[in-house]
Amino acid sequence: MARSPTRVQSDERTRLSQDGRGPHLRAQRPNALRLWLRRQKPRLRPVLMGSVFAVLAGGCAVAIAALEPTGRFGWLADGIAGTAGRYGVVVGDIVVRGQQNTPRELIRNAIGTGRGEPLLAFSPTQTRARLESIAWIERAEVQRSLSGDILIVLHERQPFAIWQHNNEFAIIDRYGRVVTAETLDAFGPLPLLVGEGAQKAGGALHDALKSEPEVLKRVQALVYVSQRRWNLRLHNGTDVLLPDGHEDAAIRRLGELQRSGALMDRALVAIDMRMPDRLVVRQQPQPEEEVPVTKRRGSGRG
Repeated sequence: MARSPTRVQSDERTRLSQDGRGPHLRAQRPNALRLWLRRQKPRLRPVLMGSVFAVLAGGCAVAIAALEPTGRFGWLADGIAGTAGRYGVVVGDIVVRGQQNTPRELIRNAIGTGRGEPLLAFSPTQTRARLESIAWIERAEVQRSLSGDILIVLHERQPFAIWQHNNEFAIIDRYGRVVTAETLDAFGPLPLLVGEGAQKAGGALHDALKSEPEVLKRVQALVYVSQRRWNLRLHNGTDVLLPDGHEDAAIRRLGELQRSGALMDRALVAIDMRMPDRLVVRQQPQPEEEVPVTKRRGSGRG
């Protein structure tokens, strides 16, 4: 059976197209994305080069700061940071979380940078050290991203008590760290610790007092005597002398005496609990009664 000329011609065209060598191949037309990239190429090139430079500069600056943060190569790190800043690598938003009692001015001074400043000139390590040198701040977390944002999370010390020492007053935290000596009445009612060493040893005694609420609410101050033992100064002026090293047992006994006989509500000078087998109570001195003096009339001759 003879093959149709039209059929042969069609088969040859198909075979030549598959081989890729046929004269009938049409050039592929570029799609829309390629056309857009081709038109935007002059604009994208500086941005891409700036981004690559910023990444390289950031790596160099970090390496230099890690090897010798304050040494002879500091000028090189500063130069890299300044150049990166000209390419748009600058500080954007600065977010601070956890601030309650720390003055904002101290935080701003510790951060030491602002919006629009060179980002690579900002050191998270040095900033964290400056923040943690503030009395209120126990720990700080500082994060920097190449997008320009800076995130700072503060963990503040909590006011625990007022410490009186040498006629001076200060707010301290649980571990005796002085956090401020101003605005003492801004943190609500706090325990009053008196004496040298009271700021560090007062936490354990206050915990023991919390187990006896009736005792705690009558205590005005916790007085550390000779850095060895405690006295409780009550609101009515009575001093409770606690034994050295056995404060918990004495406070429980004091609570029992209060519930059974309202001992702490009496007008007493002192309640001495230093001896484990006895309780010594010193009462207020009673005023002496005045004895009326009668004048004897003398007998005389007139």
